[in-house]
Amino acid sequence: MRNLVIEAYRPKFRKQIPHNGPFPFVRKPENHEAIFKPNKRKTSIYTLHLSIAMGIAFDHATSRPEHIDIILNGLDRYNPETTTVFQDYVTQQCEDRTYDCYANLALLKLYQFNPHLTRDEPTTNILVKALTVFPSPDFSLCLHLLPPHILSPALSTSSSLPAAGDAPLSEAVQKLTTLNTLLSQANYKGFWTTLDSDDLYADLIADVSGFEELMRVRIAVTVGQSCREVERKVLEGWLSLTGSDFERFVLDICSWSIDNTVGGGKGGVVVVPVNKENEAKGTVVRENVQFDQFARIIKRAYEQPA
Repeated sequence: MRNLVIEAYRPKFRKQIPHNGPFPFVRKPENHEAIFKPNKRKTSIYTLHLSIAMGIAFDHATSRPEHIDIILNGLDRYNPETTTVFQDYVTQQCEDRTYDCYANLALLKLYQFNPHLTRDEPTTNILVKALTVFPSPDFSLCLHLLPPHILSPALSTSSSLPAAGDAPLSEAVQKLTTLNTLLSQANYKGFWTTLDSDDLYADLIADVSGFEELMRVRIAVTVGQSCREVERKVLEGWLSLTGSDFERFVLDICSWSIDNTVGGGKGGVVVVPVNKENEAKGTVVRENVQFDQFARIIKRAYEQPA
């Protein structure tokens, strides 16, 4: 097989990597800079890494500690003794509001190879952190590394009996999967309603600092990509905010505007500035077909049948 060369894009530089197999999965993150511009004077959770460079490699994380990077790039990533190191790193991500999908997947892979080392809390924390970066496929990637009896306990067979303590984990995974489904359907109001409907959800997101704020940021980003105007009542439901909190988020954090002159008695509409994602652009399709290309078809039309 001829040697292929793939280009891995990283911030501020580009590196060519020899590769002899299929192309690895490379994330193509969205460029949120033109869509969501938080006020730089505000020091809040909403100012977190929303301006993402295009083409960042899937295995890259700017906040990754050096010792974690060494493990991920060596054979120690499959050493069961590094499980505790990755678990502590997951806890650090939850506290520092950072995110490293590649390291989290490495921990789930260790759990897959060593089921006796599996711990419920790091697993659920990884899934909750994956929710905070929707609509990326990270949550689905994490689910595919979990054992079948966790994903579908009713379908588990006697040959793969769940270990002790798996029942609570399975329930937690089902709950988080429900939230991910609502997000993928853009049912944001249903997401907040479901999140507040069960105390188990509060327990699951308790370790992830700023979870609700991060989710509002992601929802605002997706709204900015697809909408130019949104009724205030609708957006309040999507963000689970009302009154002054809603106005502060929309005006100060998102730098959007509220037009109270339209919308009748619905409280006006929220106006999203034009960006390259939500701008309507006309497309002109031009066919460049030469007459000579139809020569054989025309010729066959005049041929006498044999």
